Amino acid sequence: MTTPTLPVAVVGAAGYSGAELVAMLAAHPEVSIVGVYGSGSRAGDEALSSVHPRLRGVADLPIEAADPSAIIASGAKAVFLCTPHEASEALAPALLDAGLVVLDLSASFRLRDPSLYPAHYGFEHRHPGLLATAVYGLAELRQSELSGAHLIAVPGCYPTSVILPVRPLVDAGLVLPGRVIVDSTSGVSGAGRTAAVKSLFCEVSMQPYGVLSHRHQPEMAQETGADVLFTPHLGCWDRGILSTIHADLAPGATVNACRQALADRFGASAFVRVLPAGSWPSVAGVERTNFCDIGLGGCDRRGHLVIASAIDNLVKGAAGQALQCMNIRFGFPESMGLGLSRHTAARTDAGALA
Repeated sequence: MTTPTLPVAVVGAAGYSGAELVAMLAAHPEVSIVGVYGSGSRAGDEALSSVHPRLRGVADLPIEAADPSAIIASGAKAVFLCTPHEASEALAPALLDAGLVVLDLSASFRLRDPSLYPAHYGFEHRHPGLLATAVYGLAELRQSELSGAHLIAVPGCYPTSVILPVRPLVDAGLVLPGRVIVDSTSGVSGAGRTAAVKSLFCEVSMQPYGVLSHRHQPEMAQETGADVLFTPHLGCWDRGILSTIHADLAPGATVNACRQALADRFGASAFVRVLPAGSWPSVAGVERTNFCDIGLGGCDRRGHLVIASAIDNLVKGAAGQALQCMNIRFGFPESMGLGLSRHTAARTDAGALA
């Protein structure tokens, strides 16, 4: 058994994404977790496994206060920030100055334009220079940039489900970027662990929110290169996102050409599955995996394309994506610690037939 080579720390480990990430890191053969930290209010002698009982015997580390000097002193070479946006923005500079690789799961470094933060996130960005150096961590589209990154802005869950299918089609000139309409539905875990009436078991109901004003819209527009009209919905399940996307085909483009373009773009990707004609993705099909499933349909005569994509918001939309970025950054196999991938599945199938 090999000795882990990469010491890591997780800040905000008590939240849903943080706990998901800790569980994955604990099973990663090249990683040792040297510290777990609260996002601010939760810190002290409480063990992480007492907050998330599924981590008993797996990660019994105490949740410590998120002080930059303590994180640096832990010996971590990489730190994951599963923290509120303002907390990440405050913590990252000191950690970067100390030479740590920072993987931020908040939105603090995703947007290149600092003027967007007051309107969409409610705070003035105090470190706009870092926005230019941060690498947007959508592994399938930014792999070459991730290998040398020091600050990785891990994408949002809704944007991941939209950017993966849309950006390659915009780049290929197959869809018109003038207006892309997105309706997405997320499970309740997308709202985090903070208590709210609408998230209570007896209160949760399918409903839209943040109509045409959600904070993820500028991230989608920035990374797709399209004018995105986005409406999120709360779904009556715990985890997973299904996005339905409408776009206008470019003159001469067809639905089949779009499907082929995505199949070509993601043919070597471990975690993106482009479904055959007539098949559509589901939340159940990606739950607790790092997969993004994409289905396409539409009408060539009307010049209309319909895309559906599904991800697990806590895995491909957060923790799994962060781990995938870490693997690329430190030279590990991209799917290490992430369970089944398309390539391991193919090898398993081949072995069964042999």
